[in-house]
Amino acid sequence: MSTKRLNVLVYSGDGSTIDSVRRAIYSLRRLLSPSYAVIPITGETIVKEPWTASCALLVLPGGADLGYCRTLNGEGNRRIRQYVQRGGVYMGFCAGGYYGSGRCEFEVGNKRLEVVGTRELAFFPGVCRGCAYPGFAYHSEDGARAVELKVNKEALAGHDVPDTFRSYYNGGGVFVDADKYQEQGVQILAEYTLPTVVESGSVRAAIVYREIGEGKILLTSTHPEFAAVNLDQEANGKKFRTIVTELIEDDNLRAQFLVACLKKLGLTVNDHENPVPSLSRLHVSSLQSSDVSGLLEALKDIVVDEDGEDYIKGENDTFRLHKPSTWSTSTLAHALESISKQDTDQGPLDSDRTLDYSEMVKHVVFHPDEYPSSKETVSFNHHAFYSNLKFYQGLFNVPGTFGKYIMYGEVVTSTSSMLEKYGHPQSKNKSSSSSIFTETCSRNPKLLRRLPTGFTATANVQIAGRGRGSNVWVSPAGSLMFSIAIRHPADVANRAPVVFVQYIASLAIVEGIKSYDIGYRNLPIKLKWPNDIYAEDPNKPGQKSYVKIAGILVNSSYFVNEFLLVVGVGLNTTNALPTTSLNALLPPHLQPFSLEKLLARILTVFEEFYGKFARNGFSKEFEQMYYEHWLHTDQIVTLETEGGARARVKGITKDYGLLRAEELSIHDDRPTGKIWELQSDSNSFDFWKGLVRRKV
Repeated sequence: MSTKRLNVLVYSGDGSTIDSVRRAIYSLRRLLSPSYAVIPITGETIVKEPWTASCALLVLPGGADLGYCRTLNGEGNRRIRQYVQRGGVYMGFCAGGYYGSGRCEFEVGNKRLEVVGTRELAFFPGVCRGCAYPGFAYHSEDGARAVELKVNKEALAGHDVPDTFRSYYNGGGVFVDADKYQEQGVQILAEYTLPTVVESGSVRAAIVYREIGEGKILLTSTHPEFAAVNLDQEANGKKFRTIVTELIEDDNLRAQFLVACLKKLGLTVNDHENPVPSLSRLHVSSLQSSDVSGLLEALKDIVVDEDGEDYIKGENDTFRLHKPSTWSTSTLAHALESISKQDTDQGPLDSDRTLDYSEMVKHVVFHPDEYPSSKETVSFNHHAFYSNLKFYQGLFNVPGTFGKYIMYGEVVTSTSSMLEKYGHPQSKNKSSSSSIFTETCSRNPKLLRRLPTGFTATANVQIAGRGRGSNVWVSPAGSLMFSIAIRHPADVANRAPVVFVQYIASLAIVEGIKSYDIGYRNLPIKLKWPNDIYAEDPNKPGQKSYVKIAGILVNSSYFVNEFLLVVGVGLNTTNALPTTSLNALLPPHLQPFSLEKLLARILTVFEEFYGKFARNGFSKEFEQMYYEHWLHTDQIVTLETEGGARARVKGITKDYGLLRAEELSIHDDRPTGKIWELQSDSNSFDFWKGLVRRKV
């Protein structure tokens, strides 16, 4: 298996500010998605979890660097330095720039603000001294200004950059005597055009770059990641409105410079900032359209009427329900178009700013008379989906529960996140990777309790997809993203433990792909324990190098003698980025995968497998099937928590699906006769990093 560096991690721990984290994520996602997942990372994660192997860029945003010191000094900084030395990339904005220097000198002589001291990372060997310009106050725009920067076009040769541009500034420093460190690899990318109030040396260096070992670092004193559209013009009176106006005038130049910086760091970058798409309506339909009325009936006790309109309200989200049976098609289309514009458009300046999606009303359209039209759901053909679903159900004698109802949106947040804020389940079991609606339902028990088993939600694009831990990202078109609600009775759980649902789901995905049609059986798809889906990298033929193409997230809650499960799946199907896709694996004579047909096939396999599982548990049949597809037979693992002890993987346990492994001698890797049960330390990045022996 190969680990690609696909994560861009933005520090969000002690010392960072919410605005700085959000604005960094906003700009980086627009420039780097879908090639990378831009997600926040805590200080504890940096110190304890195996984040480095999959990290393409670590970002330390604006804030206060003393907080960074408290959290990361010692082990955290050791990991960061080692990460860079081994080919990683570090980017520090403002406070992250101070923190990445050899010494921080901030407001020396100002007893209220002074911060002075050496810094462990020392990526810039010298001093970062500030404030470069006066007036700074924490949590204020008093010291903010639009500073003009002169770009060193020679250092950014080959990139399209402006001669000068204005950048948001508030409390940043200057990299003292930066030109004297050229022999140590320091390059000045931009300098202030106006004199600073602190001594800077012969050059007023505002942004510096350096290669360290196999890695690269870039430190800034200003905020080129701050898009002017996200600044509040009313935050600090007329003066700040003027500053924002100046930044708006140069915003394209700012973005152009930021693109060049990211490319110099070796990242795959979009040439222009891609706007985050507006949320779309959600469409609820059924194989038999008339069954939608029954679903509405099941929801009626949580629906409230306000001024003649129906809503489902949660603590953080509001859904407005629309029932087309009371409208003509043309009237409905016109009305919903108006609603969409009213709720998502923020004017010409604000239409692309950072939005709080929980504040937006989500519109849900029920279709009790006919399937949604192709004009309403451009990227998903409901007729094709239901036609394939019915075909597979008949061919394989499947009852027809999974996929009987679907809720589809062209663009969603992660409906999981929308609904997760409503309620608080008594227990939750997160079981792995990417999902779209998973936490949505599991954190909204009052809704989930009313959904039938097999209710499926899917989307074309998700702009805040959920993954293991706190991972969040934009998922592009071409991914098959769906989640399924399952009501798992407590008495069934005695013979079919909930923990194995993730294994059943992963088997259903693999088998669904391989039985999609004639000729697909031999596609090189494998399972990584416990439930990630990997494919042989088509860019490395014959090397048995595998990359991840799908992940699963299972959430569970318990209510009145049953587990309420939501199984979420994200599967790269037609999208080549960020790793590879199913279509890239196909030989020329096979037809590309259709999202509608593939979803129908996976759902019918999942329903068949889940039925057998509920009756017989994780049987020998499933166990053999799992081993047939997994990557780990006789794989040797090293347990860092056990002093580097080694063991050979032999299978999984029958009770909790843990790894079974035989201990190996430290001298010659021969079996000692001891069998270990291994479990993950629950890190957010890789179950195979940080394996620990189960405590019995």
